Order: sequence, then structure tokens, then C-alpha cells
Amino acid sequence: MAQREHRWGGALAAGVVVCLGAGGCAGGAAAEGSPPTDPLDTLHRAADALVDAGTSRARTSMEMATGGTRVTIRGEGVYDFRHRLGRLTVTLPQDPAGTVEHRPITELLAPGALFMKNRGAGVPADKWVRVATATLSDGNLVTGGATDPFTAAEVLRGARTATYAGRTEVAGTEVRHYRGTADLALAAREAAEGGRGALAAAAKGFATTEVPFDVFLDETGRIRKVSHRFRFVNGHRDAVVDVSSTTLLYGFGAAADVRLPDAGDIYAGKIAEE
Repeated sequence: MAQREHRWGGALAAGVVVCLGAGGCAGGAAAEGSPPTDPLDTLHRAADALVDAGTSRARTSMEMATGGTRVTIRGEGVYDFRHRLGRLTVTLPQDPAGTVEHRPITELLAPGALFMKNRGAGVPADKWVRVATATLSDGNLVTGGATDPFTAAEVLRGARTATYAGRTEVAGTEVRHYRGTADLALAAREAAEGGRGALAAAAKGFATTEVPFDVFLDETGRIRKVSHRFRFVNGHRDAVVDVSSTTLLYGFGAAADVRLPDAGDIYAGKIAEE
């Protein structure tokens, strides 16, 4: 499929950065238990376990805090881990005054690209906007308001420290809880070919390459929930922004027929700043 690149001039990042948000999914109380294998080895292989699983449903949440303001964005959809294709419906928060309702954004996730509908002033309703994720300073870990589920898993390939925190439950499933710190530069080197560019961009663009995480794996090693904490500098305000991104995976084996837009359906004009 032919695809055209599009240069934003910062419009997308500026728009979403102003209104990102988070959340999480509650787990039960931790119980005693020993990890089945070395924690680092287990986490380095977590993305491969998702590929073996094939597909799943996904819920995402992102919380951004800066200058005393805290906002939340949520997403829901499906993901095909074997082909690295996903579809999310992302809901933006209301404006601070609570008077403006934002239309949900449809996002299609693909290796090296993010497609969005209903994102960008002046874009026709039937057109998609395409962004090359390797050109974004955060590698689309933050910009789209939802971290690509497979990219979230591949961040764990860069885990440098990890501890086993015991057994608990996520959405009724018994899981093992691990926490630690990943290095984005290492994750980029260890990632599958389609994800290296985005993670390398994030390693250069974030305030630090260190990413603290909490992750919950089921008995087959699949991620059921993962939370990352990112820090970056908002170039528009020259302020450090703290972002907590959480991805919940469930319904493994669900249908995930994700079709990317044809070249003629991609908007090639200028995106107005909102």
C-alpha cells in the first residue's frame, strides 16, 4: 500500500500533549510466591509471548501531570501482535472549563506509522492523518494519547532491573507482579525491526531514557497489565511533564481485522493548530 508522509509542524504533539491522561486497572493484594524464572529473562521475553498469543482486546489510559494540571485520556480496541496492527478509539478529556466535548479519535497502529481520524483542525471527516512514529520525539509512546500495546511490551526488552513482587489478580486472572526500570536505548536495540525506529526516537527525545514500570504476567507469560512512567520536556512550555501510561490486555484470540487506509484516503494538506 502506498503511503505518504506528512509533516506536522508540531500540531499533533501540541494538541494531544495539552490533554493526555491515565488510569489503571486495580489488582488484588499480593500473596507470597516465588518467580518461576529469572525476572529479567521473563520480562525480556514478554513481547514474544504476546506474538505467540496472536491477538487481544486492549484498554489504555494515560495520565499527564504538569504545572499542577492533571488530565486523562482513555482508549479501547483490539490488537494483532503478529502483524503489529491495532485499532483504538481514544477519548479525550473535556476542556478545563468542561464546556467542550471532543469527538473520539480513531487510531490505527502499524509498524512505523500512526493513522488518525477526527484529529486535526481542517481535516475532512472522511480523511485520515498519517504520522511516521520515528519522526516523533517520543516515538508515539505519548503523542497519540495511547501507547501502542506492542511497543509497551517491547519497552520491557530494555529492562535493566527487575524484582518479583508476588502474586495478585488483574481482572479476575491470577498474575505475577514485577516492577523495575527499563532503558529505552537498550529496548530500541533489542526490539523487533518494525519498532526500533520509534523506540530510538523516544530514547533521544525523552528527558531520561530510564522508564520505571510495573507489569503483571499470566501463567503463560503474557502481559495482562503494564504501566510505564515517562518524563519528557514539553517544548511548547519548556516544562518537564510526567506521564503514566497503562495498558490492559484481555480477550486473547479476539478478532482483530485491522485494515490500513488506502493512499487516497490519507490527508496530504496542512494541519491547523487547535
